Parts: sequence; structure tokens; C-alpha cells
Amino acid sequence: MGFFSALNSSASALTAQRLRMDIIAENIANVNTTRTENGTPYRRKTVIFEAQGDVPFSSYLSNASRQLIKSKGVRVSRIVEDQTPFKMVYDPGHPDADENGIVQMPNVDVVTEMVNMISATRAYEANVTAINATKSMAEKALEIGR
Repeated sequence: MGFFSALNSSASALTAQRLRMDIIAENIANVNTTRTENGTPYRRKTVIFEAQGDVPFSSYLSNASRQLIKSKGVRVSRIVEDQTPFKMVYDPGHPDADENGIVQMPNVDVVTEMVNMISATRAYEANVTAINATKSMAEKALEIGR
């Protein structure tokens, strides 16, 4: 793996994790949104990652193919809505309550979202560390040439 491909891999991961954090923030912001444009409560969104390139994992196990594989990083393949049922809350004074006083609330759990945010933050920090290590190795290599 070359210097620039290592930086590109980490940079793509930074972009993907940043989008993941944005989606998590959107979920938390809409934890009490009972009505969207569709007339339904907000549905929690999740981010699906995939590796860039079409090299199967089995090819990494082959010694001969290791020289051919160039890391292309990660990308967000899609953002999907969580199809778990909405939370049902008894609140007869709510404007969106049905005739029994039940309100459909979003399927967002703040604790789960905060755990996901911590995970995304740690992954982001790990990629920043990888970029800094790559830069440090390049600097040391340049010092050898002096």
C-alpha cells in the first residue's frame, strides 16, 4: 500500500464516519417528532457501509494477490430507515393522540444513539491517528534521504 492510498483509505473512512455522526445527530434531534411530511412519526435512520472496489475478502488470504490489491477505502452504500415499530405512549393531551389517547412516537432510543455516536467518534479518531502515523512515516522516510 502506498503513501497516498493509505491516506485515501483513511480519508474515505473519515467522510463515512462523519456522515454516520450526522445521521445519528438527526435521529437524536427527531426523538420527539410525531409527524413528518408523510403524516407518520420520524423513523430512525442507519448508515450502511461497504468497501470501495470489488475485491472479495478471500483474495486477501492469497499471498500472490496481496501485491495486486490496492485499498480503496470505505463508502456509504445507502441510508436506510429502521422498520422497528413505533413506540406507543399514552398522552391524551397530545395533538397527535388517537381516540384512546395513544400517541405513536419515533422508534429512536437515545441511549442506543449515544452508544453509536461514541462508536463513530472512536472510529473517526482512529482514522485521524492512522493519517498522522502515515504522515510521520513519510517524514521519517524523507529524513533518511538527507
